[in-house]
This record gives sequence, C-alpha cells and structure tokens, in this order.
Amino acid sequence: MWSLDLKELARPEADVSSAASGLALSSTDKKMAEGHFEEGGSAYARHRPSYPDALADFLAGAVLGDAHALDVGCGTGQLSVLLGDRFERVTAIDPSASQLAYATPHLRVQYRAATAEDVGLADGSVDLVVAAQAAHWFDLPSFYAEARRVARPGATIALVTYGVPTVTGPAASCFDDFYWRRIHGHWRPGRRHVETAYLDLPFPFAEKPLPPFAIERTWTVDALL
Repeated sequence: MWSLDLKELARPEADVSSAASGLALSSTDKKMAEGHFEEGGSAYARHRPSYPDALADFLAGAVLGDAHALDVGCGTGQLSVLLGDRFERVTAIDPSASQLAYATPHLRVQYRAATAEDVGLADGSVDLVVAAQAAHWFDLPSFYAEARRVARPGATIALVTYGVPTVTGPAASCFDDFYWRRIHGHWRPGRRHVETAYLDLPFPFAEKPLPPFAIERTWTVDALL
C-alpha cells in the first residue's frame, strides 16, 4: 500500500507578478532526472501504479471551473485519463518521447512534449495545474512561475506524491531491508522529497486541508520487483 500525499493545494491569486522562491535542482540533478525517464515508457506503462478515482474526484471538486486541467510530468497518463473523465479538456505534458509514446489514449486528453518550466500554454488558460509523483524533479521556482502564468484567477495547483510502499505479510521485512539498506543510497537526490511526503518541498501558496488517500495493490513478489 502507498499513502498518497496531496499535501500542497492552493488557489493562486490573480496577481502573477510575485516571484516564486524555493528549491531548484542543480543542472546535474536535472539531467539525471531527465535521463532516468527518457527510455522505458513501455515498462513504466505496465508497472506504474494508477491513482484512485477518489483523488481525481477530489481534484475536480477543488477547482472553480472544470474546463481545462494541466497534468505536468504526466508520464504515460495514469492520472491524465482520470482527469479526462472529469474535465472538458486535459493537456498532459512530459519531456520524454518514450513516456508519451506509451501514454493511454483518451478523447479529452492531449499529450504533448513539454517541460514543467515551459508548458507551452496561453496565459490564464488553466483551471487546475497538477503534478503527480513528478514535482521533486522540477526546477521549482521556474515551475511555480509558469504555473502562476497559465493559471486562471481562482485556479488550483496540486502536487501529489506517494512515498515508500508499506508491504504487509511475510515479504515485509525483506522489502524494508532491500529498500532502506541495499538500494536506498543509489536513488537520485530528488527521491528524498518523496520519502518525506513533500514536507520539505517549498510551496509559495496557501495550503488547504486534504483528506487521506491510498493506493492499494495485491501483487506477487515478481510484480513488486
């Protein structure tokens, strides 16, 4: 089971001139993050856990209008298609051609190659800006400035993350040993923000109270690995 942390949700004011301050990845970290997702779209589509309908319902209910949602760092569209069932139009962007090649089609979802720092949309055109399991790889000050630019007055911005899964049953101790002792030191630096549920991720907007969400799966050991 993964606990879903939708810690950061806000409605940006209409004034988009204020600068976003916060954490920026180094050029080395950013290149590593981009390289990590440049290939493997097929495996990503097969194995990446999908999000619960309750999360998409909550996001749709948190906006003032349901015309246009922007899914930033969409991967192969796990959240994009859920938003497509709830918004008139979804723009789903990712810098990886491999991810987009295996994205799940949806009539109301338009996939395009773009970065979080340059989304390629008009000013004041988006009701929801969401990044699911992706914001820890962004240049955050640039992303926040871009989110302010494209957000309509009263729009919502949400950052979604799920951390280290909680494994139950006989495999629990083996998984904990594998993750924390054997491979933990090999993760890219941005991964630490996932492990802390984005609590240490700067967020220059007013935060809103949020309900708990979880992703629950019953998998074999082979499927988990």
